[in-house]
Order: sequence, then structure tokens, then C-alpha cells
Amino acid sequence: MGFEVLWNWLLHDNKMTLYIGREASKLWKRISAETTTEINLLLDNWKYLLAGLIFQYIHGLAARGVHYLHRPGPTLKDLGFFLLPELGQDKAYISETVFTFIFLSFFLWTFHPFIFKSKKIYTVLVWCRVLAFLVASQTLRIITFYSTQLPGPNYHCREGSKLARLPKPDSVLEVLLINFPRGVIYGCGDLIFSSHMIFTLVFVLTYQKYGTQRCIKQFAWLVAIIQSLLIVASRKHYTVDVVVAWYTVNLVVFFLDKKLPELPDRTSGSSLLLLPLSTKDKDSRSKEENQKLLNGNSVDPADWRPRTQINGKILEDANENHVNTAMNGA
Repeated sequence: MGFEVLWNWLLHDNKMTLYIGREASKLWKRISAETTTEINLLLDNWKYLLAGLIFQYIHGLAARGVHYLHRPGPTLKDLGFFLLPELGQDKAYISETVFTFIFLSFFLWTFHPFIFKSKKIYTVLVWCRVLAFLVASQTLRIITFYSTQLPGPNYHCREGSKLARLPKPDSVLEVLLINFPRGVIYGCGDLIFSSHMIFTLVFVLTYQKYGTQRCIKQFAWLVAIIQSLLIVASRKHYTVDVVVAWYTVNLVVFFLDKKLPELPDRTSGSSLLLLPLSTKDKDSRSKEENQKLLNGNSVDPADWRPRTQINGKILEDANENHVNTAMNGA
């Protein structure tokens, strides 16, 4: 009896080892193939990514520069300050923790094609799009806080704080270094537009379009609302800063999304065939298909398969089967 149990255990353990080895091999092949594809895309789009990253530094430099112009004063009357209880200086970390969770969650999601089988996006192309949204929104933000300087409501920006006013810099290098990250965390004067809400809304809107899990989309919007309330309750921004961010970022994403080329659909077919095509390639492919039809030859059946992407949007998993059934019936 004991020998039979031991034999069954060894047999089961051997099967598990083979299964784990087989899955690890599949995962490694998936990662290798995805890495090759993304490197090719990176070689074609590195200029856009680099420009977007450089502008993040320019945005930080602009926020550092307006801090030298900041003059503390009485906190402005604010409806949000009246309605929301003040968290206090010792609980200011709460909103930063929520923002860090949002940032890391979105960052990891953009790299999910390297691990999971359901490949809906290309990491490089998504980040090109995200950085374009951020650059446009941050440009408007820089214009607003240099147009009008307001006394900051944050605790370190009030009268009596040593950080409320920056002493005149001794050199240009002192300004260019922006004292990261302390200079960013303890900045003053960059108001009329919440930087945290720019990132939050761009990330949520991007997942809203290219994500697949409806429950996560709803949760993301809920977290964005909570983040808005926490920013005001922490007295990091006035309520108007959050309100301006909500409608401006949505407008920026809406108009830019129509101008930028749509991401290729990779829900069917080979990923190499779904890379962005130039206008010349598209025209030549259309002529080739038309020539096949005129000669009585059928076009590649893969081109007639139903797509799960409609109007540039990835459908949620909950609706995908329903749409496929309806299209097959039609």
C-alpha cells in the first residue's frame, strides 16, 4: 500500500515537472517573439519616445522655474476645502500612494503582451500614444501656471515655511538639476492644473480604449475619482486645478486620438502582418487584392475573419463572444 502511494506520488510529480517545463518553454518563446517585434517597433519609433521623455524633464524644469516666482499668501476660498475634511500634513502620503498604485499598474499592463497570450496592444506604440497625450496636456499646464501665479495651498507653500520661497539660484546648473525628486515633491506655484490628474486620466482613458476587462475599467474610473478627492483633501491643489484637468485632458485625448494613426489590431493573424503599414504598402496591397478578384481568385480567407476591434476600440471579453456570434449569423 505504501509503495503504491509512493509510486503514484512520483508519477504525479513527474507529470507536473513535464508540464512546468513545457509551459516555461512556451513562455520563453512568447517572450522572445514579443521582444523581437517590440525591438523592431522601437527602432522605428525611438524618436517619438525620446522626445516624450525629454519633455517630461522640460515639464519638471518649468515647474522648478515657477517655484522661484512663487510668493506665499492667504489660501484662496475653495468649495472643495469647505466640503472635504482636511487630511492633515501627516496623511499627505495617502494621495501619493494611490497615484503610485495607478502609475505602476498601468506601466505593468503595457508590458503584458510579453507574458500573456491575449496580445491586444504593442507596448512601444501604446507608449508613443500616451506620451503624446502627456506632452499636449503638460504644455497647456505650463502655459496656465506661468500666466497666473497663485499662492499654493499645500502646507510647505504657506507663509512661514522655508520651502515656500526659493532663494535666488547661484548658477544655471542649480536650476537645470531641478533637485529631483525633492524639488518635484515640494514644488509650489504650478497650479491651475493638477499634474497627478493628467497622468491618472491619460492612463485611465488609454486603458478604457485598449483594455479588455470591463470591471477593471470601472474600477479605474472609481480610483480616478478617489484620487481627485484626495488631492483636494490633502490641500495639494485647489478644486479648480482638478476640475480643469478633468475636462482638459479628456478634450486633449479626444482630439489627438482622432489625429494619431490607429493602433494595429493584433487580435487575429500573425503579429508581423499587423505592424503599421505605410500608405504605399496599403495601396499596393489593395491593388493586389483587387487583381485577385478580377482574375477569379479568392482573397486570403484570413482577411475575411471577423475582427473583435471596432472603430479602433478593443471590445471587452464579456462582449466578444456575443459580437462574434452576431457577425457569424449575419
